[in-house]
Amino acid sequence: MKFRRAIGLAAAGVGLAAAANAALSKRVGPLEPPLSGDQRTYRWRGMDISYVEAGDADAPTLVLLHGINAAGSSGEFREIFDELAEDYHVVAPDLPGFGLSDRPELYYSPALYEDFVGDFLAEYDDPAVLASSLTSAYTVAAASRDDVSVSRLVLVCPTARGGPEPKEWLRELVRAPVVGEALFNVVASRPSIQYFNDDHGYYDASKAGDDWEDYEWRTAHQPGARFAPASFISGYLNSDIDLAAALSDLGVSTTLVWGRESDITPLKDGRELAEAADCTLVVFDDAMLLPHVEFPNAFVETVRDALA
Repeated sequence: MKFRRAIGLAAAGVGLAAAANAALSKRVGPLEPPLSGDQRTYRWRGMDISYVEAGDADAPTLVLLHGINAAGSSGEFREIFDELAEDYHVVAPDLPGFGLSDRPELYYSPALYEDFVGDFLAEYDDPAVLASSLTSAYTVAAASRDDVSVSRLVLVCPTARGGPEPKEWLRELVRAPVVGEALFNVVASRPSIQYFNDDHGYYDASKAGDDWEDYEWRTAHQPGARFAPASFISGYLNSDIDLAAALSDLGVSTTLVWGRESDITPLKDGRELAEAADCTLVVFDDAMLLPHVEFPNAFVETVRDALA
């Protein structure tokens, strides 16, 4: 009798979770592009990859590659995109599994993102690249390919690790239907997004803006939104690359940009990487992981200096 009651309660719980998931999906609605410019599509391995393009097509190309988190998108560059487009041909994709790009039920991996970044960069002649956080590692790995040539790198708080040691049970739990979706809805809830922004993303979280946190919430609740983050939060997007060695071998002029108060990737890591790989290090006071949002004007000047 107790066993039947337990089964009944479990079934009711799953049913409630399914109903809650469905109700939440109906509330979210469609997602609009986070950046102004020409909205385009890059077809890659059967996926439609969304990207925004702006600026003079004859100007030097600058590719912007956003970081990876539960609510990641090219909108990370919303405060600097238009100003950079005054000087450069700026291109900003949503990585596979994020933003307006397709989000198929894949096992996302560092190799997938390295391949995507490499193939996307190969479409342009000697582009400069601005990459953020974990995507910096994929960019450095991709730039070492024979068919990829980049002119300059600007890396914001670069790291090769974005999660714990790989935990298969956690990845499969988040990927699971109904229960996994319900769990991810908690991870990507408004309080969770606000907590990350307050605690790790911004030194002054008010600079994120209420409208932006709403956009983060909506992009994290699009169909298929949990599959790429499932690999991220379970450690399966950690890169094996040695950033210092790879940058040294690459021989491309590189500027590292760091928020002095960053705790996930502390400034100590930036100093060590800059010394080991002979990179320029620019430090923004009163900033954490997103100095390009907190101090956009000064950040744009840093980019111009780095690419001059």
